[in-house]
Amino acid sequence: MSGMPALPGSARSRGAFRFAGSHAATSSPAPTPNSILTLLLGAAAVGLSPAVLADDAAVESLLKKSNCLKCHAVDKKKEGPSFRDTAAKYRGKADAEAKLVAFLTTNPKVKIDGRDESHDSLKTRNDADVRDVVRWILSR
Repeated sequence: MSGMPALPGSARSRGAFRFAGSHAATSSPAPTPNSILTLLLGAAAVGLSPAVLADDAAVESLLKKSNCLKCHAVDKKKEGPSFRDTAAKYRGKADAEAKLVAFLTTNPKVKIDGRDESHDSLKTRNDADVRDVVRWILSR
């Protein structure tokens, strides 16, 4: 996804914006607010939300590292709900991101086979990475 500008607050937003065909050795003009707005409106026009701009490979790598895929899948229920079911549960709710961030960082109790167990936190302390995972889940 290296041809897209980074989301504010994402791990990629700490550097300069990069567009397809731009390289560090090439001097490119900085993106204007209009070019960013055009990109976001274009993404919305084809059915993509800003959440889709998160780096899927980095998110999937963190999900594997954190053992999330042991209990969750994108479209199938395992021991835990699918990411798609989680996205549907929170769709349209203003506090969806905040609730999922809290859930993925505070080790809440969950019921598994009738027993209370602690839900593991994501294996990162980087807030931007946590937000990217939450946006990825909500985009399913």
